[in-house]
Amino acid sequence: MKISSKEIWFVTGSQHLYGPETLKQVADNSKNIVDGLNGSEKIPLTLVFKPVVTTPQEILALCREASNQENCIGIVAWMHTFSPSKMWIAGLSVLSKPLCHLHTQFNAEIPWDSIDMDFMNLNQAAHGDREFGFMMSRMRKNRKVVVGHWKSERVQQKLGVFARVALGVDELKHMKVARFGDNMREVAVTEGDKVAAQMRFGVAVNGYDSSDITDRMDNIGQNAIDNLVEEYEVSYDLSSSLQKNGAKRESLLEAAKIELAMRSFLEEGGFKAFTDTFENLGKLRQLPGIAVQRLMADGYGFGGEGDWKTAAMVRTMKVMAEGLNGGTSFMEDYTYHFTPEREYVLGSHMLEICPSIASGKPSCEVHPLGIGGKEDPVRLVFNSPAGNALNASLVDMGNRFRLIVNEVEAIKPMADLPKLPVARVLWDPKPNLDIAATAWIYAGGAHHTVYTQALTTEYMEDFADIFGIELLVIDADTKIRSFKDQLHANEAYYHLFQHGM
Repeated sequence: MKISSKEIWFVTGSQHLYGPETLKQVADNSKNIVDGLNGSEKIPLTLVFKPVVTTPQEILALCREASNQENCIGIVAWMHTFSPSKMWIAGLSVLSKPLCHLHTQFNAEIPWDSIDMDFMNLNQAAHGDREFGFMMSRMRKNRKVVVGHWKSERVQQKLGVFARVALGVDELKHMKVARFGDNMREVAVTEGDKVAAQMRFGVAVNGYDSSDITDRMDNIGQNAIDNLVEEYEVSYDLSSSLQKNGAKRESLLEAAKIELAMRSFLEEGGFKAFTDTFENLGKLRQLPGIAVQRLMADGYGFGGEGDWKTAAMVRTMKVMAEGLNGGTSFMEDYTYHFTPEREYVLGSHMLEICPSIASGKPSCEVHPLGIGGKEDPVRLVFNSPAGNALNASLVDMGNRFRLIVNEVEAIKPMADLPKLPVARVLWDPKPNLDIAATAWIYAGGAHHTVYTQALTTEYMEDFADIFGIELLVIDADTKIRSFKDQLHANEAYYHLFQHGM
């Protein structure tokens, strides 16, 4: 996660009408705001002060530069004074980076005893930002709006969310996803229009064969295998059958070879996400389990059964969450716990749950898979900690992409689950399983999701806004009748939007 080189530009708008003295004060105040925000722990990136823009030519030049500058991943714009917004049309038309409109002012309080017209002329954001806001709305420009004094924790938190989402957007726009094999046969929701996805998000998705892994496995040296197995022994609690001289030790060596080969392929190709499927394993002796889990723990995105959309979202959301508490993983709603008191979801998958969401040291085990017809795969087994979380699903609706988010609360499993040989998490979906599952199914949400305890719905809302895709949120306030009305309204909206009406 190389995010230290990324930056967000802080752009202040004004005009020459106020004269050089006022413009100098505007610049000084903007620099002080940038310095203050850069000292905030809430904002993970460096904000870069840019000279105050006062003419259409300056604005256009800056927006062109931002769009072409690789390290710039977004802009925070603020109108310190009134800045006639027709000046911004050309610049906003070419700006291709995420935009956050900060509606603030330098001073927090009105200086009741000294306020005069000079002060009023200098501190005009209250209506200068409204002028700027009109033009962005008139141009249908997607952006995040943050209102409040720049020193407040709430404002800095929202700016931090924008910065992290901008990181994810930048990552997705340059992402390459490798698919080892195709989709699981006859499955619908993991399919999708890869060309439309590249046009909308920038992500490039291409297919490869399992032989691209097995050919590399043939050339891996024994020292590399031994070193990786030693890492397994230190990092995890190995079951007795996987320890030295254990009955399944050979399975662990094979799993290590798979990890080394997959990691080598992904690194050399510059891939940040990948998929596999048990129906296209070729000469692989076991479905990759621990290999996928460890690659996810290192930041790679993954989707099972060829689910490239979820793989891309896992990586994107891991980038957004870098440095935050809580993990992010590929997930699946697997089975339910129905009781009169409360109903829960047990989330899991065949093998591939990221240990970033583990509570405690994972156990490394080998068990039959019961599907795929291959040797018993090695996997990490663990529970996930309690706490607030969400599940996000990106689906292709044919004429648009839809992002569905369900807020959940993870809880401690009610028993030890001694015979369940996979990683898992138990959660209580909001507002309850009845409404959450009903809304999810009406929305066409996938059975695969991205589960995260690091991000909140605000991140996903900003993500959807930046890319201009549909967002459906299932939370504590969801009512099915209203949710269905939203679905119907969205269908009409996107039909009209698609036809330019």
